[in-house]
Amino acid sequence: MKIVVIDGQGGRLGQLVVEAIQKENIACELVAVGTNSVATGAMMKAGAQAGATGENPVIVAARDADIIVGPIGIISADSLLGEITPAMAVAVGQSKALKLLIPVNRCQNQVIGVKDMSMSELIRETILRIKQYAESQEA
Repeated sequence: MKIVVIDGQGGRLGQLVVEAIQKENIACELVAVGTNSVATGAMMKAGAQAGATGENPVIVAARDADIIVGPIGIISADSLLGEITPAMAVAVGQSKALKLLIPVNRCQNQVIGVKDMSMSELIRETILRIKQYAESQEA
C-alpha cells in the first residue's frame, strides 16, 4: 500500500500525519510530497521513506497512490496561499486513490457539516480511516 502525504507551508500537518502513521506501524510505502522544501523536510524528518518537492512530484505520486492524505486545499487550485497549482489540484482530484482530506478551515475552504476539531483529533480520525482502508484491502 502506498500512502502519499501532501502538504505545504511549514509542513506541520503532514509532519503530524507521518509521525502518526509511523507510531501506528502501518505497513506501507510512505511518500512525502511538499509544495515547498520546508514542508518536505518536515515530513522527511518525521519518518517518511521518500520525499520530493513541487508540482511534478505531486502529479507523479498521485498516479499510483493508494491513499492521498493532506489538507482539503490540495484539491483546490491556488490554495495554501497559492502553493497548490491548478495542475496539482487536478492530479489529486483525478487520482484513483482514496483521498483523506483534512478539513483545515483556512484558504477560503470550509466544509459545512464538519465539526470543528483540534489538529490531534483530525490526525486520529485520519489514522483510523487509513487502518480501515488497509483492513478492507486485506479481506
